[in-house]
Amino acid sequence: MKLHADRFDVQTISGYGPGWVSIDKEEFTRSVIVGSRGERIEWNCDRFEDLTPEHFAQLADLGPEVVIFGSGQKNRFPPPAWLAPLMEKRLGVESMNTQAACRTYNILAGEGRHVIAALILEKQQ
Repeated sequence: MKLHADRFDVQTISGYGPGWVSIDKEEFTRSVIVGSRGERIEWNCDRFEDLTPEHFAQLADLGPEVVIFGSGQKNRFPPPAWLAPLMEKRLGVESMNTQAACRTYNILAGEGRHVIAALILEKQQ
């Protein structure tokens, strides 16, 4: 699916599909952190089961207003204890499937919010 942002002065997710996302027309096939202030960081997890508390501490260290967690092809929630670094900094976090996370990221980034999307891109079988 192709996406088009209303605002082009922030980094946007320009498309997505099973196992990939396109950030400003550059395709990624590995899990990635994308931010409205230009962040593009490889996120070292190929599937939800690879996640650890350190993955969420990394997100808290980026200091966004809100984190959108794209949990892969289906919506899954990390254990609440793993979100402690985000809650300690009073950062909002929303969990949804990766496709919904892409759309939500674009909306919030287009509003000028400092948003981080942590997207799990599961390898296709």
